[in-house]
Amino acid sequence: MAKARRQFVCQSCGAVSAQWSGRCDACGEWNTISEEVAESSGVAGGPSKAAGSKGRQISLVPLAGETKEDPRRTTGMAEFDRVLGGGLVAGSAILVGGDPGIGKSTLLLQATAMLARTGSRAVYISGEEAIQQVRMRAKRLGLADAPVALGAETNLRDILATLQDGPPPHAVVIDSVQTMWTDALESAPGTVSQVRATAQELVRFAKKSGAAIIIVGHVTKDGQIAGPKVVEHMVDTVLYFEGERGHHFRVLRAVKNRFGPANEIGVFEMAEGGLMEVSNPSALFIGERDRETSGTAVFAGIEGTRPVLVEIQALVAQSALGTPRRAVVGWDGGRLSMVLAVLDARCGLTIGGQDVYLNVAGGLRIGEPAADLAVASALISSLSGLPLPADTVIFGEISLSGSIRPVNQMEARLKEAEKLGFTHAIVPKTGGRQKPAAGNLKLTEIEDLGSLIALLSTGQKAKKQAVG
Repeated sequence: MAKARRQFVCQSCGAVSAQWSGRCDACGEWNTISEEVAESSGVAGGPSKAAGSKGRQISLVPLAGETKEDPRRTTGMAEFDRVLGGGLVAGSAILVGGDPGIGKSTLLLQATAMLARTGSRAVYISGEEAIQQVRMRAKRLGLADAPVALGAETNLRDILATLQDGPPPHAVVIDSVQTMWTDALESAPGTVSQVRATAQELVRFAKKSGAAIIIVGHVTKDGQIAGPKVVEHMVDTVLYFEGERGHHFRVLRAVKNRFGPANEIGVFEMAEGGLMEVSNPSALFIGERDRETSGTAVFAGIEGTRPVLVEIQALVAQSALGTPRRAVVGWDGGRLSMVLAVLDARCGLTIGGQDVYLNVAGGLRIGEPAADLAVASALISSLSGLPLPADTVIFGEISLSGSIRPVNQMEARLKEAEKLGFTHAIVPKTGGRQKPAAGNLKLTEIEDLGSLIALLSTGQKAKKQAVG
């Protein structure tokens, strides 16, 4: 056996240093460096090198050629299959992360049970719960009759030996990678070395056997997969299970997918019988909104390939503190600061000395810049105290000059808005581009934020005159 050598590894980012220090030089975290044993060969290291040996030649093939594409294996959960790109691909490795208690084990147990009911061989390996606990959850969800092979083990060598015995399974769930350990390393389970080595062996088994491996990973306080980022690089698909504790909605988001579109989302609703699929999330996200309240705007966004309508809520209030507060839920705080600066510098709106609260209703997280115009509209509405028209959707990107830039997939956004009963849309001016097909929607194209303020104020004046 090769002689073990000592090294100091950061448990937050995976950086390796020659000596211990209180602060990691790579990520800046304190008290995250611990001493581990590194093997020069085996699971964690690469294959041993013989001195003077030559490598073998590999066969090179032309780029053009016929390659048989394996059909995807659908689980029966439409939202789960949608995020995967159509179903499980044979030999793929999938990493699923999420906050503790968000519902990762429940989701994967439901997907595994539904997959097993279709005749596929499915295995569920739990390293965090006993067999009795998993059976109790399956009974509560009504899945006790599903032909799922269940196991409770943390030794990676024993798990691989069990999976290699007999015909390979179609799908294997490992819950979770932080509890698994290999005897090739002396470090404790959950350390960077163990997580990296375990993930590497599981991916290797998936590629050799053709089984789809689904690995559950815990997340840190920052919402990232615990362990080195190299784990995300090794797998084919990375999924994040998101959701606010106070909301009953859960969003499964693909941040990386080699076999389908990235940033695709699947929406679930947490109920007594487990996670229920939401086929039309837009109707739920905007179904309970208050139409006559100022500071709200409906944004037509794109998540992956799916158009989603959500409500943007903003509140501008007088600050009682020396430094005004900026609270953001569901959107980028830096993006909000930019929109506030543009409104102040280009439009003369004095918002800098006031508290600003921004919320995306329903617990959904939005990352695209197309929400800038909806956020600005909600802020202007809250500042003026005048509600926006309830039948209007808004989207567009704001530049630092105050102009409104066009966004992609405008027709898909407008079709989704029309399907849900909206009659008016405020959109960026297309310029030289072809004007999007709006159906029966009335389009109002604007060029800058000044036009938006004039439009909103004119609309409110006309509404007041009509009421009077």
